[in-house]
Amino acid sequence: MAQVDLVIAERLASGVPLVGQVAQYIISAGGKRLRPVLLLLTCGALGYNVAQRFTLAAVVEFIHTATLLHDDVVDESTLRRGRPTANENFGNPASVLVGDFLYSRAFQMMVDANSMRVMQTLADATNVIAEGEVLQLMNMHDASLDEEGYLRVIRSKTAKLFEASARLGAILAGSTEVVEQACAEFGQALGTAFQVIDDVLDYDGNANEMGKNLGDDLREGKATLPLILAMQRGSAAQRQTVREAIETGSVERLQEIVTIVRDTGALTATRQAASAEAQRAIHAAQRLPNNVYSQAMVTLAAQLLERRT
Repeated sequence: MAQVDLVIAERLASGVPLVGQVAQYIISAGGKRLRPVLLLLTCGALGYNVAQRFTLAAVVEFIHTATLLHDDVVDESTLRRGRPTANENFGNPASVLVGDFLYSRAFQMMVDANSMRVMQTLADATNVIAEGEVLQLMNMHDASLDEEGYLRVIRSKTAKLFEASARLGAILAGSTEVVEQACAEFGQALGTAFQVIDDVLDYDGNANEMGKNLGDDLREGKATLPLILAMQRGSAAQRQTVREAIETGSVERLQEIVTIVRDTGALTATRQAASAEAQRAIHAAQRLPNNVYSQAMVTLAAQLLERRT
C-alpha cells in the first residue's frame, strides 16, 4: 500500500493548481482503501508480484474517489470521513470537474497495462457504476422499492468496483476462467456486504466514529434495506411512519424510525443479510490457492461484519 500511495501522489500531479488541491484533499482524507487492498491481495494469492499491480491499485482508488466527489454533490453531503466534503470546501463545480479529472487520469494509467482485458474490465465497471448512480437517483423517495431493487442498485453502484478490483488480480496473473470467476465472486460478495453494513450503520452507528451524519440516507430519501425490512415487518402505523419519512426525506422523526427499525428486527435481519454475503465471499476465497493472501481475504470478509465506521 505504501507503493500504491507513491503512485497516487505521483499521478495526482497537474499543471492546474485547483485540480491537485481538490484531489489531494479527498485522497488525503484516508479511508479504508479496500479496493486497492483487494487487488493486491488477489495478486498475492495468485503469485503475481509485478510492479504493474501498484499502478492498477491506484487506478481503482482514483475511480472510487471520482465517484465519491460526484456522489457528495448529488447527495448534497456536507461531511465525509469526519471533515467537510470537497463540495462543501471548494464548491460543486470544482468537485464535479476534479472528479472528471480523476476518471480520465485513471483511464490514462490503465493504458499502461497494455491489456484489452484490463481496459474492458475497468471500462465496463465504470459504466455499471454510473448506471447504478442513475438507478439510485430514480429510486429516491420511492417507498415501494423492494429488496431486489435495493440489491440491484448496490451491486451496481458499490459492489461492481470491488468485483472489478478482485477480477483484475486474476487477469494480471493470467489465471483460468474458474479462478477469475472465484475472485470476481469474492469481490462482488464483499462489496455487497460492505454496503449493507454501511446502511445498517446509518441507523445503528456513532456519528463521531463514522465521520458522517447519522440519518443521511433518510434525509436523501433512500429506501435502504433496514427501512425496507422495517416496512415489511412493522405494523400499519409503523409502515406509514417510515413511508412518509422516505417520501419526504424528513429526519424530524429519526429517533422514532430508529426505534421502529430495531423493534421490528429489521436491523438484525439486515446484519444477517450482510453475514450471508460475507460467507459467500469466504467460500469464494477458499477456492483460491491456500496462502497468507487468500487467508487474509477470508479474514477481511469475516471482520467486515464487525465494522463500526
